[in-house]
Amino acid sequence: MTSRRILVVEDDEDIARLIEMHLIDCGFEVKVARDGARAEALVNDEHYCLVTLDLSLPGLDGIELCRRIRRRSTYTPILMLTARSSEFDRVLGLELGADDYLTKPFSVRELQARVKAILRRGEALAAPNGAGQSTIRLGTLMIDPETREVTIEGRPVQLRAKEFALLHEFARHPGRVYSRSALLNAVWNHGHDGYRHTVNTHINRLRMKVEKDPAHPLLIRTVHGVGYQLVPDLGASGAR
Repeated sequence: MTSRRILVVEDDEDIARLIEMHLIDCGFEVKVARDGARAEALVNDEHYCLVTLDLSLPGLDGIELCRRIRRRSTYTPILMLTARSSEFDRVLGLELGADDYLTKPFSVRELQARVKAILRRGEALAAPNGAGQSTIRLGTLMIDPETREVTIEGRPVQLRAKEFALLHEFARHPGRVYSRSALLNAVWNHGHDGYRHTVNTHINRLRMKVEKDPAHPLLIRTVHGVGYQLVPDLGASGAR
């Protein structure tokens, strides 16, 4: 991990202090922003390994701040912490690009566990893929986890963070059929059926970018009644 710095975005002083204290106990350096504008300025000025983000903020709210962070070229993991407990708010947060979602009140141990899990997934995504090789080649598809570069037939493909994570998960296990729950666990660390729409939405967005004909996908296929699988062009170079 290149950074141990976490930004806590929370307008409630007591909650912010509690989160800060327990993240410091885990060995992190913590900065606190009490509003969205200050948080955006800090994210633009410094690199953070994670942002914990409350949705209900004065001025620039957490939803818009999440959008702005996700528009940046540098990927920063986001853990949403909020009192909003409806399924709509949870799904909205995940579809905007949050890596995980924790509803207040939450236990300190759960907070620490979620933070560590998000960072582990990020490290695994960037880790070399066997025998010192980081690049994955499947037919005409090439994925470099370290630079997050994707090409198909030599054409660069620009993917959002979760789209890249989905494609990378598929490419690590070509031909494997994933249920929606399995993808939620692997990419979002969620297994609840209520989030299945999030998977469908991201699969559709990914197909728009990697398929020649998204209405008739050949790379990421639907296995009816089960889920999805990646079927590479086996006549090309294969994986390494």
